[in-house]
Amino acid sequence: MEERMAHLLVDEITGHIRDRIMSGALPMGRPIRPAELSTEFGISRTPIREALRRLQSDGLIEMPPNRAACVRVPAPWEVREAYEIRAQLEGLATARAAGRMRGTDLDQLRRVNHQAHDLTPGQAGSAWTDHAFHTLILDSASNGHLRRAVRDIDQSFPRNVPVQLLAENPRQRDQAFGAHDRIIAALAAGDGETAAQEMRAHVIKVGEHLVHWYERRSSTVFHG
Repeated sequence: MEERMAHLLVDEITGHIRDRIMSGALPMGRPIRPAELSTEFGISRTPIREALRRLQSDGLIEMPPNRAACVRVPAPWEVREAYEIRAQLEGLATARAAGRMRGTDLDQLRRVNHQAHDLTPGQAGSAWTDHAFHTLILDSASNGHLRRAVRDIDQSFPRNVPVQLLAENPRQRDQAFGAHDRIIAALAAGDGETAAQEMRAHVIKVGEHLVHWYERRSSTVFHG
């Protein structure tokens, strides 16, 4: 029983730290000190260290010898490779969703897209609504393996970065939501092929924008 409770505690702490990394509350390059987390959560350092080891194996943090753990900065080539795969996976999901989404599903997709467009980039909820758009399509694809594969890629990089990128470039923001509108139109028409093409092109473009962002910011993140 004690071992199971300890395992559940590590799961909970891992989730809390992961959420902070994803939201940007723990910025890339920021030291993560087990002593501070231990005090904050009111627990010993042992489950904290185990949680950090899990996040290290997931590629979200790095733990250099004799230095504090910190949120890991992905290499630009990692981002490009991940988004090449993600584009194919989300394209497949969108093609499957085209034959499964009903009127209420499409209405929800439109609402989420409008909410994301109306929010100021960086405003609370902007990351969630963009994520929700893609999640709704994935859920409609009705393929658990496909959903998990995309989720694994999604959890490999901080989720606040795409929102920050759009905040810095209104033109890219308009392009992203224009792509969403075209995807919705193709889904509403039941045109899985066009919907999949639009989704693949959209994800590849977002991925390339992210690659350039990481290339520009990596030195600042590492030393800032």
